[in-house]
Amino acid sequence: MSKGTRNVPALRFKGFSDAWEKRKLIDQLSLLKDGTHGTHKDGNFAFLLSAKNVIQDSIVFDDSDRKISEDDFNDIYANYHIKKNDVLLTIVGTIGRVALFPRLTVPVAFQRSVAILRTKPTLFPYFLALELQTPTIQSKIKARANMSAQAGIYLGDLKKVVISIPKSEEQIEIAMSLNRLTNLIAATQGKLDNLEKIKRALLKHLFDQSMRFRGYSDPWEKRKFGELYKPNKERNESAEFSSENTLSIATMTVNRKGNGAAKTSLLKYKVIRIGDIAFEGHTSKKFAFGRFVLNDVADGIMSPRFTCLRPIHRQIIQFWKQYIHYEPILRPILIRSTKLGTMMNELVVPDLLKQNIRVPSINEQKLIGKSLSRVDDLIAATQSKLSSLETLKKALLQGLFI
Repeated sequence: MSKGTRNVPALRFKGFSDAWEKRKLIDQLSLLKDGTHGTHKDGNFAFLLSAKNVIQDSIVFDDSDRKISEDDFNDIYANYHIKKNDVLLTIVGTIGRVALFPRLTVPVAFQRSVAILRTKPTLFPYFLALELQTPTIQSKIKARANMSAQAGIYLGDLKKVVISIPKSEEQIEIAMSLNRLTNLIAATQGKLDNLEKIKRALLKHLFDQSMRFRGYSDPWEKRKFGELYKPNKERNESAEFSSENTLSIATMTVNRKGNGAAKTSLLKYKVIRIGDIAFEGHTSKKFAFGRFVLNDVADGIMSPRFTCLRPIHRQIIQFWKQYIHYEPILRPILIRSTKLGTMMNELVVPDLLKQNIRVPSINEQKLIGKSLSRVDDLIAATQSKLSSLETLKKALLQGLFI
């Protein structure tokens, strides 16, 4: 029987066939409350968290988060106390993120951007947390939200949302199965985070030479940028490349659909070959003066508005891909060789070519590049696994719920 014919999900565990019951959310709760609306002075007793601390399925906070006094904490919880397995739902700003309140060893309170839902005995808390994440309920919640300067949903509207619930045994079966998947996702995310920390540490210690491979102790050679790179003036005049060979510089990926440029315009596009570097002048918190991106993808073409440089001598691409992109090394160089443009920073090539940069031997470049490439491969494989698990969970949330 297809989903929608009766009030049943598309996927069922063996032994369950009864229709699910539709209920207003408020009828299944013993508590529905948002966090504090008050203004509180900074203190040193309890963390005061908000919607930004509720990440799907978990609460994330550290010592940089705000704290309040014990008196303010007691005032917030004068009439109720948050308990383990209360369901947290973000209701202001980013609406619809869900987590169960865990057992914590430190006192925590929430601002009004987080709603606290406590279920009655007939509704398993984690089942509700999962159902709130389903496309059906997410769309219901967001449909009731007011889209002012800061989107939000009132508790009076939230409590009217209709949910579908099965018998307790099926709730638990669904919740426990998806809990195992959620734990696997969390473990995979943890592995990914650790790999990225390792990558950051390797970049720092390999590039500041505080960590060296055995057999390498000579200082890196100081070279002028102009000894390593020259301006790339090659154009697509012979129509060697079509729009399908357009490279997006920000991500250094091939854009098979092109960027909408006319065919005649492509003849004026710059040719960017493997090993060339392009300057991407948009600034960010991480890249305050812009950044270089090395092409390790394919020969192709790029918009003429970007500056492109070509290596003069043979280089180890795996090394230079990382080194030329590393902000602590390139920031001082770019400070002295960029200027503020209309929409982004512009590279002043003559100034750049005068700048010094320290370069290891070819053999050391190979070792560094190979090591960092291996870490990148592990990161990519872990990210792929994480994406697959998240896709699986999304499919199960859609199939196991109504």
